Amino acid sequence: MTELTVETDAKTTSVDITDRVAETIPADVDGVCTVFVRHTTAGVIVNENERRLREDLANALEALVPDEGWSHDALDGNADSHVRAMLLGEHVTVPVQNGKLGLGRWQSILFMECDGPRTRTVDVVVH
Repeated sequence: MTELTVETDAKTTSVDITDRVAETIPADVDGVCTVFVRHTTAGVIVNENERRLREDLANALEALVPDEGWSHDALDGNADSHVRAMLLGEHVTVPVQNGKLGLGRWQSILFMECDGPRTRTVDVVVH
């Protein structure tokens, strides 16, 4: 397992981690790569790394899940971040062939921050 550190600079934002994940894969591996986020207010997805689309995704999450009005907010004020992360999911699995990620032409692995800015940990497991 390899741990990656991801720094974010906004409450709801995305960071393309595709190249960093690819660097962890040995050249002779055929199998799968799982990317797992150890946080309950962040997620990981596979989608296109296009600036406007990534902004649209952040805006859509904020529109779908309002900032206020949640019971959990009485505890620490970030229920919206938890709900947004649940919609995204905590892991993705990508096939690996000859040490290369089997992503489609427009696919990238995007870390999704829902409660930033923060420093986060992402685990990469190749098997």
